[in-house]
This record gives sequence, structure tokens and C-alpha cells, in this order.
Amino acid sequence: MNTDAFLAWTTRTLAEVETALDAWVPAAAPAGLGDAMRYGVLDGGKRLRALLVQAAAEAVGARATPAGREAALRAACAVELIHAYSLVHDDMPCMDNDVLRRGKPTVHVAFGEAQAMLAGDAMQALAFEVLTPDEGEGAGVSPVLQARLVRLLARASGQAGMAGGQAIDLASVGQALNEATLRDMHQRKTGALLRASVQMGAACGGGAPEGAIWQALTAYGHAMGLAFQIVDDVLDETQASDKLGKTAGKDADANKPTYVALLGLDGARREAARLLGEALAALDRSGLPPTATTWLRALAERIVHRDH
Repeated sequence: MNTDAFLAWTTRTLAEVETALDAWVPAAAPAGLGDAMRYGVLDGGKRLRALLVQAAAEAVGARATPAGREAALRAACAVELIHAYSLVHDDMPCMDNDVLRRGKPTVHVAFGEAQAMLAGDAMQALAFEVLTPDEGEGAGVSPVLQARLVRLLARASGQAGMAGGQAIDLASVGQALNEATLRDMHQRKTGALLRASVQMGAACGGGAPEGAIWQALTAYGHAMGLAFQIVDDVLDETQASDKLGKTAGKDADANKPTYVALLGLDGARREAARLLGEALAALDRSGLPPTATTWLRALAERIVHRDH
């Protein structure tokens, strides 16, 4: 994979997403709410979920049409809004009680707990508004596709996904979980939204859930969702806060179950490498030409080999 080409693609794609988020997250929301929303979502984070949406959309040819490009951009922004809202709420004192996120004070530290709660609520609602534009605003994104994207994102965000995973996480403090339970927690809390990012990009190409491409990309997203959290557990143990942009070691300090606690550092790293192989094998059996999956392969490598 050409590193320069990948850097050029990510730079171009992230600029497109950031411009759209800047336009769609309103500064004019009342009583300072817009400022808190924009603080929570703009100019920060890896935008990995947005990149996965766009890479999957390119893999299935969705970005070759104006409607496909518009749908993929809206999906990328919506998933980032959901991710940002989840971080705002997770960082609050009633959850993880963290004070640092993306290298700056968390939203509740900067704006107060009540405003942070409202900002998260508003970002969650805005995500689904972005996916369902008024007639004439969506460049031909069909109502059927809009509904499909909404369902994928809602399922990944709720009790079957992110919220359910966070509930398990909070209930598991101080407990020694087995690998099956820990895997279930991570697949919900972190993995579901990453998998949905890939699925939303693929959906922009119109593929049916029973199709080989859809199933292969879903398997890729499933493996990468878990690998991301395992690497996060490793980095939480091995990197400093200034490198991570968030408080290092907080899971161990809070006596939370992690893959490092269960498998050790070397075991966790081996499991992440195994999942990388699983994800790449899924792309191989998708039937898509290797050139179509270039960015998905590059993102998989980045997820597993990142240092922050």
C-alpha cells in the first residue's frame, strides 16, 4: 500500500467530513448549547468511524454517484456525532468521571454537567436529522436508504450496542470477567459502532444483507471493532496521557476488566493481530477487487498498529 496515497486520501476525506460537520453542527443553538456541541465534536479525534464509512462506500462503488457520495458523507458525519455524544456522556462523573478527552478538558469540565448532558442529547438527535434531510437537501438519497442507515446506526447505539455495552462495563467494575463476557461487552460498547460504520458505507452501494459482499464487510467490521478496543486496552497500559489525549491507566485505576488484565500485554497483542488477519481474510473472500478494498486494508493496519 502506498503510504503517500493513503495519507492523501485520509487528508482529503477528513477535510470533507470536517467541513460538513462544521456546517451541520449549529453554533446558534440556544443558551450556549451550540458552543458545547461544537466543542465536543469538532476539531478532534481520529475520525476513524467516518473513514471506515467512506472506505466501505468506495469499496462498493457508492461514491461514484452524487447520491452515493451524499449518503456516505451524511453517514460519516452521523456516526461521528453518535461517537462524540457517547464520549461526552461516558466522561461525566456519573459514568467514567474523566477530565481529559482529545487533549483538552472534557465537555462537562468546560461547560458544566447539565450543559454536557444536553449537548450529548442534542448531538444524538442531530445524527438522525443529518441522515434524513429535507426533500431537495439530500442530493437524491432515497427514503429507503435513509431508513436503512437510521436503523443501522440506531441499533449500534442502543441496548444492543453501545448503551448495552456501557451498562455491562459499569456493572462489571471490580469483577473478574471471562473472555466471552469481556468480548461481548467490547463488541457492544465499542465494536458495534465501528461495525455499523462499515455497514453504513456498504449500504450506500445498495447491497443486500444476504449478499456475499455485505456479509464479508460485516465480518471485517466485526473483527476490527473488537481489535480496536483490545489495542485501546494495550495503549491504556503502555502510553502516557499526553500521547493518548485522554487519561491513561484509568481502567486499571477503576478496577475495570480489560483484555490486558485477562490475557496480559503479549496475549492482548496476539489477539489483536489474530483479528487483523481475520479482517483481511474477510476482505479477500468478499469478491471485491483488491484495488477496491485498499483503504479498508490500510485502516485495518492502522487500527492494530497505532500508538495512540
